[in-house]
Amino acid sequence: MLQVRVTRKSMDAEDVAVLELASVDEERQPLPAFSAGAHIDVQLPNGLVRQYSLCNSPADSHRYQIGVLRDSASRGGSTAVHDLIKEGTTLEISSPRNHFPLAIEASHSILLAGGIGVTPILSMAERLSAIDAPFDFHYCTRSLQCTAFHSRILASAFATRVSFHHDDGDEGQKLHLRELLDSHREATGVHLYVCGPQGFLDWVIQSAEAAGWPAAQLHYEYFGAEVSKSNSDAEFEVQVSSSGLLVRVLGGQSVVEALAQHGVQVETSCEQGVCGTCVTRVLRGTPDHRDHYLTAQEHAANNQFMPCCSRSKSPVLVLDL
Repeated sequence: MLQVRVTRKSMDAEDVAVLELASVDEERQPLPAFSAGAHIDVQLPNGLVRQYSLCNSPADSHRYQIGVLRDSASRGGSTAVHDLIKEGTTLEISSPRNHFPLAIEASHSILLAGGIGVTPILSMAERLSAIDAPFDFHYCTRSLQCTAFHSRILASAFATRVSFHHDDGDEGQKLHLRELLDSHREATGVHLYVCGPQGFLDWVIQSAEAAGWPAAQLHYEYFGAEVSKSNSDAEFEVQVSSSGLLVRVLGGQSVVEALAQHGVQVETSCEQGVCGTCVTRVLRGTPDHRDHYLTAQEHAANNQFMPCCSRSKSPVLVLDL
């Protein structure tokens, strides 16, 4: 973990807090370099750990910048950022990790951002602009007032490549996704990147697949997802391979929760199946995958799953714990 200090906190657009983070000891512990699309884990003052994408240019070596939307349905993460963190606050963070990298072989990039999902997309735009790579950037929000980093984008070197789309605007300025996808479908080496709320991602990904886009050219990252839980879910058992302990997982209960009741702790963070912190190897059995982190190929392999949200199709899952 890295020790950082909040050197600046400001509000950008409606309910978006922007934090700039710098090392508390730049000489002994400089901030590691990062690539566009990377995120960090942040240990919040209320004890929670949350992931936030870095939204500044990867060329910055002295700071990290994150943007956090206050969520009315927050489970404690966004409210901690908005209410408990001040300028001068010291935080512990992880080194940057990147599960959403740019494809260096792309001949052209299409960047699509929905709401606060703009944060990793903005870093990508900074990088692509710096290397003079061709790209288009489409940014969808509810309104101009909800458009974080609007002034920064207008003042950027890539401002002419950005199109803003607002739900409350006229029809002509809205994102006509199918037309956009069709206009690039036949081109060689075009890659599409999308980040935003689950509904926005599902719309873009499903539309691209229906338009015939190859899966290898579609890149996306969920920053939150609804976890499917129901008391009507079938019960099953998980076995801890190291001890042989059998634990029953009830309907409406996660594997993480069931294991914790028996003293078996699995490290978690998002608890929504989007961050990858709790990925666990499956030695026997068939998972019922409900995450948004593993790829379709990894789901098909059935040799790992996310115990924070996924369940089992077989009576017993043997876990490498």
